[in-house]
Amino acid sequence: MNKLIIISVLFLALLGGCNKKENQEQQKQKGYETDFGIFFEGYSGAFVLYDVNNRYYIRHNEEQCNKRLSPCSTFKIPNSLIALETGVATDENFLLKWDSIKQPIDSWNRDHTLKTAIANSVVWYYRELARRIGNDKMNDYIQKMNYGNMDISGGVDKFWLMNSLTISANEQAEFLIKLLMNKLPFSERTINIVKDIMTLEKTDSYVLMGKTGSGEKKDEKYSQGWFVGFITHNNNAFVFATNIIAPEKANGPKAKEITYNILKSLKIM
Repeated sequence: MNKLIIISVLFLALLGGCNKKENQEQQKQKGYETDFGIFFEGYSGAFVLYDVNNRYYIRHNEEQCNKRLSPCSTFKIPNSLIALETGVATDENFLLKWDSIKQPIDSWNRDHTLKTAIANSVVWYYRELARRIGNDKMNDYIQKMNYGNMDISGGVDKFWLMNSLTISANEQAEFLIKLLMNKLPFSERTINIVKDIMTLEKTDSYVLMGKTGSGEKKDEKYSQGWFVGFITHNNNAFVFATNIIAPEKANGPKAKEITYNILKSLKIM
């Protein structure tokens, strides 16, 4: 009996080794055998990519892929979904008037629609949407989406801004897979509007949709950046989530730049 157990264990170990070797070969064939670390020089970074047709994940820095961070402005994606579904925002042209209080970024100092607010990452616009949605409805949808740690205790108009709500790169990818496949608790109309306002680039070979996010904790002396979204390419789609952490100068634009470089190295862009 003991010999049989030993033989079985050895067989399973051998099979596991074969599967690992097979997965490595598949990764190599898909062009995924890349040292992603070279793209994150100067940052602690995480990268998740999901190949929809082949149901295949690749990750850089698996430990950080599981680390929850504030979503910052990437939360504008679910915030837009909830605002549209609840009727707080009518469509992509829903206008909010600027209150004339000077903002830190010049492009924020004017009236905005849902479409221009996400494109310019206008914080005041989305804080006002959240206030109009209200704590109860916001919490209800956050729970239905199973979004990160689902904690909005930091305040209905700021919980996503380096506050109580946190989410990992892996969880961002799972959320975006559901968005891409229309498997979130929202109407098809709502999802289509949000996909449209997320669109950053359209070319003959690909369509890229995404959102950046930036934040810093001055007392803890670190900054962070996000770029999340999906790209359609050659009748396939790829979902991605990138985050970076550094003592300073980690932000959304840098995370976006790193993501672009990775996607180009994989010949997806």
